[in-house]
Amino acid sequence: MKKIILSLLVLGLFVSAQVFAMEVSGTSVPDKATVEGTELLLNGAGMRSKFMFKVYVASLYLAGKKTSAEEVLADTGAKRMQLNIRRELSAEQLLEALNEGLKANNTAAELAPLEARMKDFDNILTSVGKASPGNVIVLDFIPGTGTRVQLNGQTKGTIAGEDFNKALLKIWLGPEAVQGSLKKALLGN
Repeated sequence: MKKIILSLLVLGLFVSAQVFAMEVSGTSVPDKATVEGTELLLNGAGMRSKFMFKVYVASLYLAGKKTSAEEVLADTGAKRMQLNIRRELSAEQLLEALNEGLKANNTAAELAPLEARMKDFDNILTSVGKASPGNVIVLDFIPGTGTRVQLNGQTKGTIAGEDFNKALLKIWLGPEAVQGSLKKALLGN
């Protein structure tokens, strides 16, 4: 009887651990996040790889499940994009990749009004210096405020505007997303 109870307890712990988090290539991803008092649920998570290197695990959090990029981009509520860094990245490497993604997924007309805010974003990331394995970069969209950038729980700055956040999310969810398999994973597909 004791063995049965112990087995059920162990099974219960295993099942509850699976409910509260998922693992992506060795990185534990929480199933919930809170942005300014709004509880968000993990929509999807996946690995960003480049030339066989594991660069980061990206996780997308929303108030409710969305399975298409159009739904996510049209959502005006709080959102979180979390990047768990797996490979050291200099500020220049990070900026280059993000700027390439912005330009590939947004028209010149969409980017023109964002130019000053993109420079502010570049300055925030430059101030970080480098992202090391184990670091966590969080991009929280706070309605009415903008996109808050955090590194390891410390706020580095905020970029105003829903339009900026939408342009940023297109890096991972746009028509020329940084990686097709990552886009699918973020959308839970």
